Amino acid sequence: MVTNLFKDFPVNAHERNEETLESLLMKPDMRIERIISTGQASPPEFWYSQPHSEWVAVLQGSAGLNFENEKEVRVMNSGDFVNIPALCRHRVEWTSTEEPTIW
Repeated sequence: MVTNLFKDFPVNAHERNEETLESLLMKPDMRIERIISTGQASPPEFWYSQPHSEWVAVLQGSAGLNFENEKEVRVMNSGDFVNIPALCRHRVEWTSTEEPTIW
């Protein structure tokens, strides 16, 4: 069980092999996850479009989010957050390669 968001990373996050996602709390109407990215991005031409809203906060690191309805990539740094409405097409253009990005 994760008790500190900045410690106890899964092996794949330590080795920077792949993005990791861990469920911290699951309820019928809510899910809280810790995502650790180490330079990953969405595949080319891939867009997320979830049936539910998603509130995202960058706790450490940085990332570039691309929303289909925006011309510029939205750069997110530590402390930045965004509410992504249900069915809003978006993708991760990049995540920091210098330090883990913790979402």
